[in-house]
Amino acid sequence: MKQTFTKNLLIKYIYNETTAAEKLLVEEKLNSDYELYEYYCELYDSYKALPKVTFSPSQETISNILSYSRSTQFVLR
Repeated sequence: MKQTFTKNLLIKYIYNETTAAEKLLVEEKLNSDYELYEYYCELYDSYKALPKVTFSPSQETISNILSYSRSTQFVLR
């Protein structure tokens, strides 16, 4: 892998967080550098193996936040 090409850029690419220019650069490098492509495949397989976690607050938590918000709101006169 070339030193000018960072591992962080590959990770951004996997998570679809690259700019259009970065995406083109990554795809060009992956097509021309087999060692980089192998590394990308390892990273991508690891990404796919991560559990997909979603977080959502309980209804009680939402109610508490809304209640607090109502109790601290400013009244304009």
